[in-house]
Amino acid sequence: MVFEFKLPDIGEGVHEGEISKWLVQPGQSVYEDEPMVEVMTDKVTVEITSPVAGAVKDLHYKKGDVVKVGQVIITIDKAAAGETKSAAETQAHAENGGKTSQPVAVAERPQGDGKTMQRYESQGPSSKVLAAPAVRKLARSMGVDLTLISGSGPHGRVQKADVLSFTPEKGVSTPSLKPQRPHVAGARHAERIPFVGMRRKIAEHLVKSKHTAPHFTYVEEVDMTDIVKFRNDLQPHAEVVGVKLTYLPFIMKAVIEGLKKYPVLNSSLDEAKQEIVLKQYYNLGVAVATEDGLIVPVVKDADQLSLMDLAVEITDLSEKARQGKLSLSDLQGGTFTLTSIGSIGGIFSAPIINYPEVAIMGIQKIEKRPVVRNDEIVIREMMYLSISCDHRVVDGMEAALFVKEVVSWLEHPARLLLSAK
Repeated sequence: MVFEFKLPDIGEGVHEGEISKWLVQPGQSVYEDEPMVEVMTDKVTVEITSPVAGAVKDLHYKKGDVVKVGQVIITIDKAAAGETKSAAETQAHAENGGKTSQPVAVAERPQGDGKTMQRYESQGPSSKVLAAPAVRKLARSMGVDLTLISGSGPHGRVQKADVLSFTPEKGVSTPSLKPQRPHVAGARHAERIPFVGMRRKIAEHLVKSKHTAPHFTYVEEVDMTDIVKFRNDLQPHAEVVGVKLTYLPFIMKAVIEGLKKYPVLNSSLDEAKQEIVLKQYYNLGVAVATEDGLIVPVVKDADQLSLMDLAVEITDLSEKARQGKLSLSDLQGGTFTLTSIGSIGGIFSAPIINYPEVAIMGIQKIEKRPVVRNDEIVIREMMYLSISCDHRVVDGMEAALFVKEVVSWLEHPARLLLSAK
C-alpha cells in the first residue's frame, strides 16, 4: 500500500515551506516517527517525521523547492517495511565509502518503553555515528570524536547542541583535520553555492523591506561611562544567580522608555486600511548571528521584565537561535528591533528595517574616547547609536527626539531601576 505524505499545516498562518534537507532517499526504509525531511518556514527549520513505517518510494521535490501545505512531498510503500536498508544504515554505508567490511552504527527501533536505543557493531575508531553533514563538519572543526558523544536526537542522532556541549572530560577528542588546498599551476575555480534555505529567506525579507519602506538613518553618540560602571557593579550579583549580564538589557530598558514617549516608533503601517497602528505593547526583537544567517527572536512584553529577567530571556533566545530550536512564535509579533555589532567593531551602521516594523536601532562598540566636559578634555566610554526608520511613518525630527530620549536614559542609568519590575 502506497502512502502519500502531504506537507502538514505547521500552524502560525504558514501556507508554504521550503525543502531544506532530505534525511531519507528512495529505496531506504523508514520507521514510524523517524525524521525524514527538514522544512524551512519563516526562518524556522522544522524536522518532520514519518507517520508510517515502510520503504521510501519517491521524493516529489528537491532541496530548495517551495511547497504549499497539502501538496504531496513523499510517497512511502508501507508493504515494503523492513525489506530495505534504513536511512541510518545507508547514510553510514555511503559515508564509509561503500565498504561493507567496515563497522557501522545502526539505530535500533524504539522499544516498548518509548526510549530509543543505539547499538554498535563495533566500537573501533572507524565506527560511524548517525549525524547530519553539518554536525560532522562542526565536530571536525572542534576536534571532537563523534563516537564519544551520546546523541540526543531521534534514534540517537547527534545534534549540533550535543557537539557544542561536549567537554574533554567526557572523553578524548581527536585533532582538528584541515583540508589541504591543492596547488595546481594555472588552475583556478569558482565555487557555486545554492541560493536556498535561510540565505534566500533573509534576502527576500530584506528586499521587501527596502522596496516597500523608504529608509533614512539618524546617528547619535551616547556617553556610556556610568552604564559601564553600573554594569560592572551588578555583574558579580548576576553571576551568583547564573545570569550573563551584557549591556543589551540596559539599552532595551532605555529604548522602551523612548518608545513610550514617541509611540510612532513602535508602530506599523496597515497599507490595506491606510492606518498607522500604534502598538500598546513592547515586543523587542534582538538580531542574532547564526551559522545560517541573521535571525531575530522576539522578547515579548519586554517592559514587564527587570534587567535580570531581560538578560535571562536574551540568553535563552540567543542559544535557541544558534541551536536551531526557535519556534515560529519566538520570531513573530515584534514591534521594534535592535541589532548589535559592538562586539565586531565599526563606528556606526545603517541597518535595514525588520518589516513590517517602522524602525530598527543599531548598537555600536563602546570605546574610550577624548571628549570635552566642562571645558576640559576627559576620557569617557563612548558609543554611537544609529536608527533606520520608515519615512512614510516616521519623520526625521521624531527619530532624532526618540534617540535623544534613549541617550538621556542611558546617561543616567540609576533611573532605569525605577522602570524595572
